[in-house]
Amino acid sequence: MSGVINRRVFCLGTVGAGLLLSLPARAAPTHGIAMHDDPALAADFDHLPYADPAAPKGGTFALGFPGSFDSLNPFIVKGNAPRGLSDVLYGNNVWDTLLYRSADEAFSLYGLLAEGVEMPADRSWVEFTLDAAATFADGEPVTVDDVLFTVDLLKTKGRPVYKRRFDKVVSVDRIGERTLRFSFADGSDRELPLLIGGYTPILPRHAVDPATFDQSSMKPLMGSGPYQVAGVDEGRQVVLKRNPTYWARDLPIKRGLDNFDEIRIEYFKDGTAYFEAFKSGAFDLYMDSDPGHWAKAYDFPAVRDGRVVMEKVKTGSPKGMSGFVFNTRRELFKDARVREALTLLFDFEAVNRTLYYGAYARSGSYFEGSSLSAIGIPASEAEKALLAPFEDQVRPDVMAGTYAPPVSDGSGRDRKALRAALDLLGEAGWKLDGRRLVDAGGRPFAFEFMAKVPDEERLALAYQATLRLIGIDVSVRLVDSTQYYDRQKTFDFDMLQMLWTASLSPGNEQVNRWSQKAAVTEGTFNYAGASSPAIDAMIDALLAATGQAEFETAVRALDRVLISGFYCVPLFHLPEDLVARWTRIRRPDATALTGIQPSAWWADAKS
Repeated sequence: MSGVINRRVFCLGTVGAGLLLSLPARAAPTHGIAMHDDPALAADFDHLPYADPAAPKGGTFALGFPGSFDSLNPFIVKGNAPRGLSDVLYGNNVWDTLLYRSADEAFSLYGLLAEGVEMPADRSWVEFTLDAAATFADGEPVTVDDVLFTVDLLKTKGRPVYKRRFDKVVSVDRIGERTLRFSFADGSDRELPLLIGGYTPILPRHAVDPATFDQSSMKPLMGSGPYQVAGVDEGRQVVLKRNPTYWARDLPIKRGLDNFDEIRIEYFKDGTAYFEAFKSGAFDLYMDSDPGHWAKAYDFPAVRDGRVVMEKVKTGSPKGMSGFVFNTRRELFKDARVREALTLLFDFEAVNRTLYYGAYARSGSYFEGSSLSAIGIPASEAEKALLAPFEDQVRPDVMAGTYAPPVSDGSGRDRKALRAALDLLGEAGWKLDGRRLVDAGGRPFAFEFMAKVPDEERLALAYQATLRLIGIDVSVRLVDSTQYYDRQKTFDFDMLQMLWTASLSPGNEQVNRWSQKAAVTEGTFNYAGASSPAIDAMIDALLAATGQAEFETAVRALDRVLISGFYCVPLFHLPEDLVARWTRIRRPDATALTGIQPSAWWADAKS
């Protein structure tokens, strides 16, 4: 990482003193930072709101997943590591980070390995002061040198996300025995200090070989987290043991968390074996995403006698957008009127009733179900000002807050919807020729839907039946996963199904999904090929926002531009998370804003 890390050691000599004097003025230290405004918890907080400080320690938590694994290093490109080692949902069990993210706030982080964090208003740098008590699993202290080593290693040999992140760092300077500063060219990427603090696993310099780090390996990597890898059955099982001398066990940020003595991570060959294993009690938690499966598959003894509970858990997180993506790089889909017409032809009401037991709600926003959504909300004066240079990019009904996804009569052949779609297609130069829809040159309206799993194929076939009513010829092709992802990465498709997940703090990921640069860069998530100055300007505005109100204004403005562009046929979402759990595992009464947090669960001593 040449030219980025400054390895000058702080001392009382002229070099160290000069370095200190050359740095910008220091900001006031704090116990935590937030993406916008201040973190919710005061410096003297006792525990996270969704954790029970009286939760008992002990027992085993068994996790299950379909598939397999061939590496224990989740930070490199090669190999597939098991979940549960370093995981947003199941916890950073093996490796601690400088800061710890609260699941009860949009984007706030509190000190973990770093006992204090400092950041100026312009976010041109961030400082972390390490906790003197922080140690790795072997008892060696976590030092500034370990952080410098980690940054260098992850930038040069880690996943591309680390390189992209650290490429924005001008220098990393040691300015004290336990303090270091990350400096940036400017503060334009206001999310960067939080990403570095909350999403950089700190690795021990004395126990990691840089020469072999990027090679897939079943050798466990040491960390400073609450658990250590204690056993491995390659491809099938990993056992984590709680470190009884874990350095942070009594910190407020960790009080009531990491309660199991053992976490067992099990893998099963396919989805059927996976669910059958859950029914037999092989693991404790099953997150369901199929309402049909939820409605029919749980009539087994453990549910009937109460040993397994089925819970619908409400969360405050946006539901995101699930949709059939138009590849607007294709000539067929360049006209927004065509895309709007095909949106009218998806009969959600019929599909929801016949395929999904009426369990879904219709999606309309890319930040569905949150304060960031533009659905049903008239544009504020601040939004109007942001969007003023791009008046032709936002529909009047979307600006007025009156737009909503179309509602059909549920028949699968709603005549009103069919006529409206044909009118739009006619405006775009398409007409019926017998039973075929053709352009002025007689070329038929035809495209391929690429599916990767049978559930996608089934939904696409239902859509196909409606499209055929007005002469559109869509072929549905189920391909193997290798071909699917290869074609997806190179944008070699007409239409496919996509889920854009969302959080209460959207940031840099929006560049990768929607920017003009991403539209022409293979491997990005801009599958729609969206290429709009208005989108780029709204992303710039949300990244530059300094307060929550300004941020929400920019995100809603982005939502309005995306909705108006008809980049996908909006599908649906589950209003609640579907969670099945063996009752030998208990969870707190309080649920975090973003949903369940298994790191706060514990074993029932009576089970």
